[in-house]
Amino acid sequence: MTPPVDPSLNRRKLRLALRKAREGAGLSQREAAVQVEWSQSKLIRVETGTVSVSVSDLRALLALYDVTEPATVDELVEAARGSKGPSWWSGYHDVVTPQFAQYLGYESAADAVDTYHPIVVPGHLQTRAYAEALLAERGLTDDRIRRVVDLRMERQQRMFDGSGRPAPTFVLDEAAVRRRIGGADVFAAQLRRLLDFAGRDGVTIRVLPFEAGAHYSTLGSFVLLRFTDDDDLVYLEHAAGSMTGGENLELLARYQECFQTIMDRALGETESLDLVDRVRQDLEAR
Repeated sequence: MTPPVDPSLNRRKLRLALRKAREGAGLSQREAAVQVEWSQSKLIRVETGTVSVSVSDLRALLALYDVTEPATVDELVEAARGSKGPSWWSGYHDVVTPQFAQYLGYESAADAVDTYHPIVVPGHLQTRAYAEALLAERGLTDDRIRRVVDLRMERQQRMFDGSGRPAPTFVLDEAAVRRRIGGADVFAAQLRRLLDFAGRDGVTIRVLPFEAGAHYSTLGSFVLLRFTDDDDLVYLEHAAGSMTGGENLELLARYQECFQTIMDRALGETESLDLVDRVRQDLEAR
C-alpha cells in the first residue's frame, strides 16, 4: 500500500506553486501580503513551507495571483488539506532540533541525496549496534541513546523502502571503513550492512582512499540535496547543523564542486566494495 504523503511534502508543493504564481503575477512578497491583508512574515512562512496553509487562505492567494484553472486549483486545495498535521519525525521532538527537522523535510522531497563523511559511517547506513556504540561515547543517557537510534532506524527505513525515495550516493572516507566502532563483531556487522545496501537498486556507495589527499571538506561531513524543481541545498553536519541554498550560492557551489572532486578521486564502486569486504574478512578471520 502506498504510504500517505507527509504533510511536509504538501507544504513544499504549496511553497513552490505559490511562489511561482506570485512571481508570475509580478508581485513582491510585501505587495502580495498587503493585498490579502496578511503580515509579510506570514506570507514568508507560507513560501518557505514552515507552516500549513488553510484552504481559505490558499483560495485568497490563488485569486490574487489569477490562478483559476480548475485542475490546478483542485490539486493545490488537496495539498492544503494535506499540509496540516505532524510529520513522521514529530514523534522524536525530544531529540530533533528545529534545524534538523527542517532538513528532514527537505530530504524527504529531494530527488537525490549525496553524502560525504570523513570519519564514521553515515547515519543512513548504520546498524543499531554501531549507532549505539557511537552515541555511548557522548555521555548520553540510555533512554536518549535509544530515542536517537530509533530515529535513525526509521529514517533509514524510509530512505531504502523502495517507494520512490531519493537516489542516494554515499562517499565514505577510508577512515570510516577502518575505524572499529563498537569492537570487531559490531564493526564487521556494520561492514556487512554496507555491502547489503550497496547491492540495492539506485544506491551508490564509494570509498575515498587515504591517498586521495586533502579537499575542501577534509575535516567535515556534508549532505547535498538535489532537486529538479527547486534550488539545491547543502546541509553541514555539526553540533547545531546548518543548511544553505539560494541565499548563499557561493558556499553551495563550493560544496557541489567538492563533492564532484571527491567522486573523481574515490575508488570505483567495485573497488570500493572490494575494500569494504577485505576489511570485513580480516576482522572475521581474527
